[in-house]
Order: sequence, then C-alpha cells, then structure tokens
Amino acid sequence: MGKVLMKIFIDSADLSEIKQAYEWGIADGITTNPSLMKKAVNKCKLDGEDINLKGYIKEILLISKDTPVSLEVTETTAQRMIEEGRKLYEMFKEFGNVNIKIPINPSFEENNLTHFDGIKAIKKLSEENIPINCTLIFTPEQALLAAKAGAAFVSPFAGRVDDNLRKRSGMNFNKTDYFPMEGISKNDNGIVSGIDLVKQCVQILRQYNLKTEVLAASLRNTRQVREAALIRADIATLPFDVIRNMLKHSQTFEGMKKFTADVVEEYKNLL
Repeated sequence: MGKVLMKIFIDSADLSEIKQAYEWGIADGITTNPSLMKKAVNKCKLDGEDINLKGYIKEILLISKDTPVSLEVTETTAQRMIEEGRKLYEMFKEFGNVNIKIPINPSFEENNLTHFDGIKAIKKLSEENIPINCTLIFTPEQALLAAKAGAAFVSPFAGRVDDNLRKRSGMNFNKTDYFPMEGISKNDNGIVSGIDLVKQCVQILRQYNLKTEVLAASLRNTRQVREAALIRADIATLPFDVIRNMLKHSQTFEGMKKFTADVVEEYKNLL
C-alpha cells in the first residue's frame, strides 16, 4: 500500500485566499489565529460589510468543506483555556471539523507558574473528545508531551526556528529567505534548522506509534515545503503566497512558450 500524501493546510483567515485554495483543489484544511482573524474581520468592516467574528468564522467553516479548521484560544491559564476551548467547540461543532489550538506552554517567562497549563488544557479537552492542535512547538520534547496529553496535531514552528538561529549567528535575512535544512554553525539544543525540528518530531512520534499528526508550521518558502514532504511531515500549513509560488519555475514558462510556438495549425484544427 502506498504512503499517505502530505496534506496542505492554508494558513490564513482571508476568505478570498481560502476560497481560491479550495478552488485549486489543493487545500486539505485551514489554520488560523486570533491576529489573522482580527485583521480579516476589520478589513471586511472597512469595506462596508456587516459581519461579526462569529459570522466570519462560520463563513470559513462553510468554505472548508468538512476539512479541519483550527481556531485558537486567547486565554493563558489552564482553566480559562479549557473554558474558552469548550465554548469555541460548542459554538461551531455543528460543522464537524473544528479543532482547538492550544499553546504548548502559555507562560511569558521562566519564573511563571503556568508552564504545564497548556498540557493540562490539552489533556482535559482531549478527554472530552475535542480535537486539539498544539501550537508554538519549538522542541521535540514539547511535541512528545503534547502527543502524550492527547493532541490530534502538534505544530512545530520551522520558520521561527530558522529566524532564531540566523539571529544568533548575526545574519542579515528576510523571513522568506531559504535556510538550509542541514543548518549552519549554530544550533538550538541540537536543533540545526526548522525542518530539522519537524524531522525530529516526526521521528519520535512515529517511533512510538503515536497517532498525533505533525503539522509543519511557519513555513516561509516553497523549498521548505519540499523538505517537509521529504522528511514525511503529515501536514504543511502554508501562507497563500507560498502556495501560489509552488508551481512557478522559469523553465516551465520557457517550455510553454516553445510548445505553443511549435504547435502547427493542422494540430490546432484537430481539437
């Protein structure tokens, strides 16, 4: 039996982008966050549309055609994340495809007392059969704990890991620049790149036959998408611009020009 293909989620709250991705036939789900959602709703209001956040989320869920949609909590303690997660799920569960995004660690600094509140929320909500996408994963051990707590998805942030490593190395860069999978001289506790983080998460969860899917997040360019597929990530969640660039290559354009120039009139008449 063949391997299951890597799924592609669109990382957006823009209705036009989401609609286009589904019309192209390549979208297998959607990831959002409160910042993306607020920006999209405000844009609609500026354009004169009468819509609120609840109505906007329903629009996204309708477009998604039963594929997974991740909605993120905004609270930062276990009890409040559990309460907010329940409310979000109950509000939209009729659509049958809502996943609740919970941060692996909602603490703001080292001496906070809430480091395990994300795990507590994941475990409790998962026990209530609410599917969880655990976000802000930056180490394989975080992914392991989230999987043990019952998360349906873990989201290692590849692009942000690359940014951190480049900053440590004093590199000048744009966020969309490619960073090598094999890394450079710097590493973050044995993680040499964002794709390496995704790879280690995949290896650990597969080694123990955990059902949690690895969702490669914060991908910034098409080569990262290729590498996420090579290391067998279950899912890649992509900004619209990255999806749009996946089919582009100069030689494809040149090939099309040559092909159309070479087509003779007789061949055209056959069609």
